[in-house]
Amino acid sequence: MSLQGLSHQAREAKSWPFEQARLLLERILRLRLTDAERDLAVTLIAQGKAAEAVATLPALVKPVVFQTGYGPSGLPHVGTFGEVARTTMVRVAFRALTGDAVPTRLIAFSDDMDGMRKIPPNVPNQEMLLEDIDKPLSVVRDPFGTDGSFAGHNNARLRAFLDGFGFDYEFMSSSETYKSGRFDATLLTALARFDAIQKVMLPTLGPERRATYSPFLPVSPKTGKVLQVPTLERNVEKGTIVFDDPDGGRTEVPVTGGHVKMQWRPDWALRWTALEVDYEMSGKDLIDSVKTSTAIAKALGGAPPVTFSYELFLDENAERISKTKGNGFSMEEWLRYAPPESLAYYMFQSPRSAKRLYFDVAPKATDEYLQQLDAYNRKRAEGSNEPQIDNPVWHVHHGAPPAEGSPVSYSLLLNLVSAADASTKDILWGFLERYIPGATPATQPLLDHLAGYAINYYEDFVKPSKKFRPADVQERTAMEDLIARFRALPAGCQDAELIQNEVYAAGKEAGFEPLRLWFTALYEVLLGQSQGPRFGSFAAIFGLERTIALIERGLAGELVAKA
Repeated sequence: MSLQGLSHQAREAKSWPFEQARLLLERILRLRLTDAERDLAVTLIAQGKAAEAVATLPALVKPVVFQTGYGPSGLPHVGTFGEVARTTMVRVAFRALTGDAVPTRLIAFSDDMDGMRKIPPNVPNQEMLLEDIDKPLSVVRDPFGTDGSFAGHNNARLRAFLDGFGFDYEFMSSSETYKSGRFDATLLTALARFDAIQKVMLPTLGPERRATYSPFLPVSPKTGKVLQVPTLERNVEKGTIVFDDPDGGRTEVPVTGGHVKMQWRPDWALRWTALEVDYEMSGKDLIDSVKTSTAIAKALGGAPPVTFSYELFLDENAERISKTKGNGFSMEEWLRYAPPESLAYYMFQSPRSAKRLYFDVAPKATDEYLQQLDAYNRKRAEGSNEPQIDNPVWHVHHGAPPAEGSPVSYSLLLNLVSAADASTKDILWGFLERYIPGATPATQPLLDHLAGYAINYYEDFVKPSKKFRPADVQERTAMEDLIARFRALPAGCQDAELIQNEVYAAGKEAGFEPLRLWFTALYEVLLGQSQGPRFGSFAAIFGLERTIALIERGLAGELVAKA
């Protein structure tokens, strides 16, 4: 779908990326245009004439800059994905809001000039890294031996990671940007406004750090280490600072050309100002830092970006996920058990609410994603002219959702794997090909991928925790009745609704109240778990004769004995 012509719907859209896009547009119009120009731009954009607004008002030709940050002391992780995915959603929403007429850029910024203050516990060659402690990550030797530096290794992984998901971005390295002179003018401004920065920073620090704090971190000419030392003298005319180098005595260096790096909150403000960043999001734990960096950016003469604070991810014990602890559910694990679209969908949902990121959320997110995609395509098939830009899949797929999802849910596949004891996708396709005429892995690629994910998930999480139980008297009576009802259906019946009606009837006849207790009994006795998909759909795919045999095995106690 083209993003052009959506400005009217985008102005009314309620999903959070459009709310953010409207805030961003307000900022752009306020900062770049006069009152009269702003009124004209608003009128033209409201009329769907954003291209005319850009042609008439040259200030709108300048790209709107989105930024995401990455610390290359570790590999890209689920938080990295979430930040880039969510920022991209806002970027696409902004493009729709402006008829795709205002250019945009997304900068993926690697803070690789930071000094390595501690050695990550999960990397090799620890002794070698110890020799490089406090040096910029772009200088620290690569413990994996694949790149010229530790940051180079991780930056390469970041770019491969982002490319693998198809993100549109521009990579920037802190070390290269400092050394290239891109930050020089803003660094000289920071030197001239040193006291104003200190006025913002010092109240945020404890007494001990406050006594020695400087926003400038000089790189020692002697050792190459990034030093946390006081600034003893400032020479604004020369553009230099003087400090005491533990290995080189009293030393003077320019603040330009990569000879210093700024402390991280002043550095954030430096980036916003020098790169003219318009939008950036960050975790809730950085709210105070956003406020501090905003004040510093103003002291530097910059216009702070629109910011958005998202909630953090929690593990199964409601504790914050930590790379160091290794708790929670990693991105690699998610992608072993569910498609990347489901992860993007999970990121889209309620970003300002804390969410558990653990193994049991992946199947649910996958099925919710598939349901939303089906809803989107149903409306499209009905000829609806509404672009459905509030549907999550519109954001997951950057305005162009696929025309087809999966004819079988993830949860149904999981139960099919369980009942068939399937260890390969070929076994599952033996059932699927009979249920879906003409379906093959080539014609249903998403379903084929889901089959592989389901096998992995079943083997790792479902199978080890399965607990079969025998049926009680009421359940036995209902299941025997269900067998009789199934046998009365036409041979080879694959009508899921017809089968489901018989399941309902057997439960009602046996007096289950509420009826969900009947379905719980079926799942616990036959599948060894307390919940599952629609039983009629399961039986239709698995086959009535096989389902009857499964019920008979359950009633005979064979499933309990096997477990």
